[in-house]
Amino acid sequence: MTAHSLADRLDALLPQTQCTKCGYDGCRPYAEAMAGNTAAINRCPPGGSAGVEALAALFGREPLALDPACGRAPDHLHIALIDETHCIGCTLCIQACPVDAIAGANKLMHTVLPDLCTGCELCVAPCPVDCIDMVPAGREWTRTDADAARQRHDRRRRRLERQHGEPAGPAARTLSNKAPVAAMPTGGADKKKLIADVLAKARARRQTT
Repeated sequence: MTAHSLADRLDALLPQTQCTKCGYDGCRPYAEAMAGNTAAINRCPPGGSAGVEALAALFGREPLALDPACGRAPDHLHIALIDETHCIGCTLCIQACPVDAIAGANKLMHTVLPDLCTGCELCVAPCPVDCIDMVPAGREWTRTDADAARQRHDRRRRRLERQHGEPAGPAARTLSNKAPVAAMPTGGADKKKLIADVLAKARARRQTT
């Protein structure tokens, strides 16, 4: 079995949440690292113990306990929910989403498409006004979900590579994330102060509602 075909089989066993908790920039890079014997099989929290067992079986090895450094296995699927009344339209969550599950535009409120969200949590930290929460999805993540998420992730990766002329890893996402801030008018004022003022107003609005 070639390393490429082994990576394909490993990738097919991963949940395709693209959460990067394994330490790699998506499920496929993690699968390739396992195929190359440079990554352990117990670094995927969304896959849980069942996922580790499936990977171990493919390798013909004994399963390992999930690496606690990568996080805990979720009890249920959680998806992102944006409090649209407090969204300032910065687009940072859209840029962070690895599967294009957030709709919106600059300076317009955003919304998560619940059927597409993988629960990766990557949109939570970039939100400057803390208006994104992870809530129970009320359903389980299926292999059909995983296959669809892989396709959306691949399409997004190809799009970012075309836009930035480089692999669509953290560097490309950083370029995308800088765009909304760089486009903000400064009017000669210090840009950091302008951003701080915007965030302060947004947080104040949250406290009064």
